[in-house]
Amino acid sequence: MNRRLPVAVLAVALSTTLLAACGSNGDGAKSGGDSASSAASAGTAAGFPRSVKHAAGTAELKSQPKRVVVLDSGELDDVTLLGITPVGAVSPHMKTEGGFPNYLKDKIKDTKDVGPMNEPNLELIASLKPDLILSSKVRHAKVYSQLNAIAPTVLAETTGFPWKENLALYAQALGKEDEAKKALADYEARAKRLGEEIKAKNNGTMPTASVVRFVAGPTRLYAKSSYSGVVLKDVGLARPASQDVDQNIVEVSAEQINQADADLVFVTTADDPTKTKESEVQQTPVWQGLNAVKNGKVFNVPDETWMSGIGVQAADAMLVDIAKAAGVDAPK
Repeated sequence: MNRRLPVAVLAVALSTTLLAACGSNGDGAKSGGDSASSAASAGTAAGFPRSVKHAAGTAELKSQPKRVVVLDSGELDDVTLLGITPVGAVSPHMKTEGGFPNYLKDKIKDTKDVGPMNEPNLELIASLKPDLILSSKVRHAKVYSQLNAIAPTVLAETTGFPWKENLALYAQALGKEDEAKKALADYEARAKRLGEEIKAKNNGTMPTASVVRFVAGPTRLYAKSSYSGVVLKDVGLARPASQDVDQNIVEVSAEQINQADADLVFVTTADDPTKTKESEVQQTPVWQGLNAVKNGKVFNVPDETWMSGIGVQAADAMLVDIAKAAGVDAPK
């Protein structure tokens, strides 16, 4: 099924939005008073209307968005962090069976699935009447004009490593800058406290931490320029040489899996384990020879937080996993 919105449907959606805006203005003028002035006052108080520069242009937002559609998992973490239940969202792109992340399930009970992420259902998105759409160029540059015809669309450049900058961008579009700054600062303080506890437990030396992801294809080691790499840096954990590089991932074969060795090894599996080489790799003498394997320091952690979460809430879940692995209390 072709999920791209036909030009005619887009035109109708756009013209309907414009007519609704005109009708609203007309009603306000007729009533002549309190409702119009109250709405204007509320908009001014929240800093709206405003222009938001982003990776694909400038979004013009007349009022604070209430009906938000998010087209990647990082954006889902961000908007729910800021107290917004999106009207539409997509599931993580490697989650082929569909479904939203479990760690956010209590916050998105009324959210419609508008996926798949690679080809979102534009007709369904339009039917939800959003007043803001959030995504990134790396995901949806090709359909930006179609999305922007439905509602003002704000795109970050990419996902993963710049997750803190992305949160700031989306918060600007939502009029939630102060909330975002506080949430990020609180998280960073928790990460720092966790690092101090781990260092104290290890007599002033930080252990090394490795991140391994089994996917359909070569096994991936996640380096400094990745989402999980940023969180490990926030904690202050050292990285093994293979991952102490300014890259997102390093792909390795089963014979090269010794590059994953560290004091603590965190393992995630993307989607269906039978499609990955996890079982094959972990049965090799190279894997069995890892110090972390011998010392019982390999920890299976959720892919949806360590890889797909890409936000403060997922990072907080990571801190709990790291604390457990390091044998210290999780930060409050």
